[in-house]
Amino acid sequence: MVVLCDAYAATPVKNMLPLVIEDVTVIDVVTARRISPRSVLIEDGRISAIGKGIDIPAGAVRVDGRGKFLVPGLIDMHVHLFNNASHRPANEWAFPLFVANGVTGVREMLSLPEQGPQIARWNAAVQNGSLAAPHILAAGIRVNGDSEQALREQVRNAKQAGADFIKVFSEVPATQWRVIIDEANKQQIAVDGHVPAQVAWLDAASEGQRTVEHMMQTYEACSSIEARVLASRRDLDGDAATSLRDEQEREVLNHFDPATCKHIAKAAAATHQFQTPTLVLSYFESRPSADYTTDKRWPLLRADEQARWRRNLTARTPDDASLALLRWKTSCRIVRTLNAAGLPIVAGTDTPMPLVYPGYSLHDELELLVACGLSNAKALQAATINPATVLKLESTLGSVDTGKRADLVLLDTDPLGDIHHLRDIRAVILDGKLLGREDLDKLIAVNGANQKSDSK
Repeated sequence: MVVLCDAYAATPVKNMLPLVIEDVTVIDVVTARRISPRSVLIEDGRISAIGKGIDIPAGAVRVDGRGKFLVPGLIDMHVHLFNNASHRPANEWAFPLFVANGVTGVREMLSLPEQGPQIARWNAAVQNGSLAAPHILAAGIRVNGDSEQALREQVRNAKQAGADFIKVFSEVPATQWRVIIDEANKQQIAVDGHVPAQVAWLDAASEGQRTVEHMMQTYEACSSIEARVLASRRDLDGDAATSLRDEQEREVLNHFDPATCKHIAKAAAATHQFQTPTLVLSYFESRPSADYTTDKRWPLLRADEQARWRRNLTARTPDDASLALLRWKTSCRIVRTLNAAGLPIVAGTDTPMPLVYPGYSLHDELELLVACGLSNAKALQAATINPATVLKLESTLGSVDTGKRADLVLLDTDPLGDIHHLRDIRAVILDGKLLGREDLDKLIAVNGANQKSDSK
C-alpha cells in the first residue's frame, strides 16, 4: 500500500524488504522472446536474481506472477517538466500519471542550469521512497549565441552545470550549429534536438547530432525538393529561415518521395543516429475534439495547464488541422521507411502538449509506431532498451536483467502479442518499491482531486 502525502506525490513503502515476483513470464526486450516462468528477486532496489528455484529470503514480499508478464519500466524520451517560457510552476502534477502508466523514466528536453538541483532532489526523493515519480534520466540545456566564442563557452558551461546533453532548436543558423557540434564533441557531451532549418538531415546525422526530435528536416530529406528549399533558406538569419521553413511545410510534405526517403534512410541508419518521431503530436493535432473537456483525464490536468490547452486548441483553424493531417500521414510513411532501413527509433511524446496526456500518451505513441510499421517488439524496444542505449544507461536499465535497477511493469497480458496490452498494468515496481493496481488507481484519483482543489 502507499501512504498519501502531499499534493502531487504518494510514498511507496519505505522499508526495503526483499520483493519476489514468482512464476512470471519475463519479456526479453533485446531478443523479443518470452522467457518461460521465472522468479525475479529484488533487493535494495536492484534485480538480484532471476530463475527457477532461487533462494528467497525470509520475510520477502511475494507477488504471484502466474499468467502475467514482466517488462522493464517504460521511458518517455521527450517530456517537459519545466515551464520556463511562461514561468509557471514545474509540472509535478504529471508525476503520478507517468508512474500509473508504467513510465518510470523520462528525458527532460529543456532545463535551465539553475534547475539541476531541483532535478537532483526529485531523483533523490524517488530513490528514498518519498515521491512517486519517474526518474529524470537526462536533462538538456539550450545553447544559442551570436559568436563562436559565446557558443563554445555556453557548451562548456552547460556541461559544468550538469547537463546531460545540449539541446538545439530549429532557429540555430547552420554555422552556429556546426560550432556547437564541434565544441560538444570536444567536451564529450551529446547534442540532441531539432535539426536546424538550414541543415540537411543527413548532414546532422553524419556530423554527430545524436537524436532528431519531431523528424525535423527529415521531411525535407524525404522529399524531392530538399536541395531547393535548403538553398532558399541559406542566406537568412535563423528566425527567418525557420519562418520560411514553416511556409514551405505543405509543399515539402506534398513532395514526399518514397525512393528518395528509402535511399537517405539507409544512409542515415549507418550513422547510428536515433529518431524521436513524437507521432502523437501530428496525430492529435489533426483530430482536435470540440468536447476534449469531457475526456476522463481532463480533470487530471492542473488548472493553469487546462487554461493553456484551451487557448491553444481554440486558436487552431481548419487549415491547421488539414496541415496536421498531411503531416501525420507523411510522418507515418517516413517512420515505416526508417524502420525498414534499420534506423533506431525511441519513443517520446512532447508531453504536456495539448491533447498529449503525461503517461497515457506514451502508450498512444507506441500504438502509433506499430500502426506505422514497427512490430510490437520494436515498439517495446523504443520505450525500453533503445532509450537506455541512447543515454548510455543500458548497463543499469532498459531490460529485465540481474544487477539492473528494479524499474519494472507487471502486466496482465502479453505485449509481444499486442502492444495495446502494455496498458493492462497490474503493478509497477519503482526503484524496487511495489505499487499494486489499487495503489496506482489511488495515485490517479488523488491527483485528480488535487487538481480539482487547485482550480477552485
